[in-house]
Amino acid sequence: MTLLLLAGCSGTKVTSKASSQVGKYPVRTIALIPFETMATPQAIEASGPAFPVPSGARRSDMAVGVPPTTDQAVRQTHRVPASAGEKVTDLMWAKLKARSGLQLLSPNESARVAREVSGGTATETMPAHKIAQRLGADAALSGKVLVYQERVGSRLGADPPAAVGFEVKLVAPDGIVLWEGNYYEKQRPMTEDFLGFVQRYGVFVTAEELAAYGAEELADAFPYGGAAGGGK
Repeated sequence: MTLLLLAGCSGTKVTSKASSQVGKYPVRTIALIPFETMATPQAIEASGPAFPVPSGARRSDMAVGVPPTTDQAVRQTHRVPASAGEKVTDLMWAKLKARSGLQLLSPNESARVAREVSGGTATETMPAHKIAQRLGADAALSGKVLVYQERVGSRLGADPPAAVGFEVKLVAPDGIVLWEGNYYEKQRPMTEDFLGFVQRYGVFVTAEELAAYGAEELADAFPYGGAAGGGK
């Protein structure tokens, strides 16, 4: 009973959904596309956040207290650092590379193909499945960082604590979405999330550390390849 209560306090940080078509698509080579970041700045309104948040995020997680203002419609803005996309891309690259039975094509290759086709414009203008086609990959993995808030404070105390959220999508060359994953976590103090805080070694971690946890958990939920050192 105690374990169930502790698990409930921690909350769902990762969601994963595989297509019913997964078994029909053998995937061994994957083109990893550089992750996008949410367009910034995004207004947080009095009625709630005006930007999309990952599954598992509670509205209370995104509440922001600010001084009164004559403009009640807009309270504050949230900015996702431009570097967040590259950081999460690198983390997913490292975690998926460790899985057996998979060959990952680097984000640089995906970006190069997108530039060649689009005439030098942004990677996201080229659909993921088209990149998979051009590189001869079995699928392409793309993603987007929706929340990346650094802690304010230290490992002993932070207000606010770090919060990270991102989504990933695996698409076959014919456009079929084979798998979707989503991670969101805003670290909470021990009094609010005992199990989650203990899992973070009893300290307030950085946004990059949270992102690494998310990348590892999503890699574990990935429907292709096997765990490091094993097969599937």
